[in-house]
Amino acid sequence: MSNEHPSESRRYRIHRTLAYYGAFVALGLVHSSLGPTLPDLAEQTQARLKEVSFLFTTRSFGYLLGALGGGRLFDRALGHPVLMAVLLIMAVTMALVPFTETVWMLATVLCVLGLAEGTLDVGCNTLLVWSHPRSVGPFMNGLHFFFGVGSFLSPIVVAEVVYLTGGIKWAFWVLALLNLPVVFWLMLFPGPPIPAGEEDNRDEAKKKAPVAPFVLFFLLYVGAEVAMGGWVYAYALTLESVDKSKAAYLTSAFWGALTVGRLLGIPASAKFRPVSVLAVDLLGCLLCAGLMLAWQQSLVGLWITTLGLGLSMASIFPMTLALAGERMTITGRVTGWFFVGSSIGSMTLPWLIGQLFESEGPWTLPAAVLFVLVCAGLLLIFLSRPTPVTDLNSHPMTGD
Repeated sequence: MSNEHPSESRRYRIHRTLAYYGAFVALGLVHSSLGPTLPDLAEQTQARLKEVSFLFTTRSFGYLLGALGGGRLFDRALGHPVLMAVLLIMAVTMALVPFTETVWMLATVLCVLGLAEGTLDVGCNTLLVWSHPRSVGPFMNGLHFFFGVGSFLSPIVVAEVVYLTGGIKWAFWVLALLNLPVVFWLMLFPGPPIPAGEEDNRDEAKKKAPVAPFVLFFLLYVGAEVAMGGWVYAYALTLESVDKSKAAYLTSAFWGALTVGRLLGIPASAKFRPVSVLAVDLLGCLLCAGLMLAWQQSLVGLWITTLGLGLSMASIFPMTLALAGERMTITGRVTGWFFVGSSIGSMTLPWLIGQLFESEGPWTLPAAVLFVLVCAGLLLIFLSRPTPVTDLNSHPMTGD
């Protein structure tokens, strides 16, 4: 471990944590920029919405690659230089988006962007655990709260910059520049030491067995979240009297509700078991998705259900991580697999909705979200079953 003075070490931990929070604000800003700019990107590349929906897939594929390699990368290299590198890659790729003229050029750029996002996501979660090994819970909730802050601000930034400049070019350039302050902040403080002794060569089947259901749950949930955040803008534009500015603010409302919900989830996670919080969250999601499907032509109903889905979805991701922590030892490699599931979910469901949105109608958004969340609820019942102690002890990915 580090030989730093305890007070100095605490100062470094605080500054590192703030840097990771800033990185997640940047991640949220970049992550949520695709939905509000999707119609303009379709016009820029002279493509239909059905065709540009492929961008969700390519970006998520890059994210998957970043999630797969991120855990092992942070186990072997200094964390802060890696974070700085991926933040710079995110800035460069965002700056290049306005120069792409075809869907395939844009897809390539967004694939690289997704790779950087996946690496940053896994890295911040891993480094935060290493910085606070004994009390990471509140800090982890805070980390995902700040992702929500960035996601909430992103559509507002896009809407205001488009209003001032008349196009999306400067929107992407402004979002690119907002990545740079975190890079300079990370230069000032060393990263946490890499824990030793995480490798364990036990039976591969036993290693994968307890992890797989959680990977599937993350796939279902993240698919629903990304689909809602990415397509509610286009969904709102199908209603009368809704222009691009109002649709962008509706997207911000979803991410804003998600942010507030994650803030509320901090005290809730301290008082209730993860499975109880998850059950309430999923019930709220099912209710709101069902009402959204029933109130298809109501703008007021869309606002109510969008806010309700944001609040209900808010703490599902961190609470699922907490539930997994009760069932197995969480390591960087296990966390990487969770993000692989998340990436596959964000890759498939938004793409599927894109294939059906124009041909079948906008109702496919709430219908798909409702179906996926029903599957997630059934899977939660399975995950809630008591796990034998022998299974936990036999898990191959042991901690420090």
